[in-house]
Amino acid sequence: MTKTITNSHIIFALLITLFGSACLSAQTAPQQQLETTKDRMRASWRTKLEKRIVPLEEIIAGGPPKDGIPAINSPRFVAPLEAAEWLGGNEPVISLTLKGESRAYPLQILMWHEIVNDQIQDQLVTVTFCPLCNTAIAFDRRLEGRALDFGVSGMLRHSDMVMYDRQTESWWQQISGEALVGDLAGKILRQFPAQIIGFDQFRRAFPKGKVLSRETGFSREYGRNPYTGYDSIDGKPFLFKGKTDTRLKPMERVVAIDLNGTAKAYPHSVTSRLRVIPDSIRETDVVVFHAEGAQSALDRSRIAESRDIGATGVFRPELDGKKLTFSYKDGFFIDKETGSKWDILGQAISGELKGSQLERLVHSDIFAFAWLIFKPETAIYGADEK
Repeated sequence: MTKTITNSHIIFALLITLFGSACLSAQTAPQQQLETTKDRMRASWRTKLEKRIVPLEEIIAGGPPKDGIPAINSPRFVAPLEAAEWLGGNEPVISLTLKGESRAYPLQILMWHEIVNDQIQDQLVTVTFCPLCNTAIAFDRRLEGRALDFGVSGMLRHSDMVMYDRQTESWWQQISGEALVGDLAGKILRQFPAQIIGFDQFRRAFPKGKVLSRETGFSREYGRNPYTGYDSIDGKPFLFKGKTDTRLKPMERVVAIDLNGTAKAYPHSVTSRLRVIPDSIRETDVVVFHAEGAQSALDRSRIAESRDIGATGVFRPELDGKKLTFSYKDGFFIDKETGSKWDILGQAISGELKGSQLERLVHSDIFAFAWLIFKPETAIYGADEK
């Protein structure tokens, strides 16, 4: 009971911190959180509400108004050495590599903005983070030849952020990258493999990489976690009215994969113990890595003081047609076949295969409730195989 009340107070305090006294109504009149989208949003949106693939009643006001959480549209980057002046070694970042360039997006910044519209060479990308679901996802923001820019709608569906594109004001589900309402309803954005890892893990792998700067054009308490204690495994998700899957606690983190329409989830309670999980999904071999070295962004009030929950990666365990098997030692992975040493990003950093890269697979480190409400057919590793 105490934890539930605490989590509720955390969110109300967050809304007041972010948006001022205008959000006090969220505390004094919580029923307003649940008013229908149609009633609240009609005046401020040009979205074609009649064109949709989900009931409008499933999309609710999360507290902040449209763009109340401001996306970063002109991101600036600094070298890892400069970022180390304000970013702790185990603080979590979203690592993304495209076109041979690697960039880190610290969660201490994404916590307050949730969306970064970026461009890596000629590749348009939107990097997103929903604190309520712990989902860090990178999307191709070019759809059928059209460039899209995304913002935070202020709405939620099943506790997950609803994004919107500024070109058509269609509403998009962050977890799936699917447009729910508006002209683009039914369209799906392509995802890029991205990982939540520790900053030191990123800069060791990419010493010439780039790190999103705190110079965002906004004044925020970067480094502070306004959701203190939210990721307690015994807690409850915010504004979630869906049915929970009894196979896992709602707030357990899972490594979730959807491979060719087959979904599987690997609980952190298992991956953090085994460290390496070889598996097969639809006859495709995969390997799940879990290494120490990354802190939670949703634990202590200062992210740098939070507990280490580790980082994960999912890869195809083969190189040049040869299958590899791995073990874990001191934060790294050793393949049995050559004795080469690999990092959490699937890069061989020493040994015969030094310089090689395993094929990265799209995955999410996500709270179980959020993945399972959208993918109820998901198999749970270790639970559905006994």
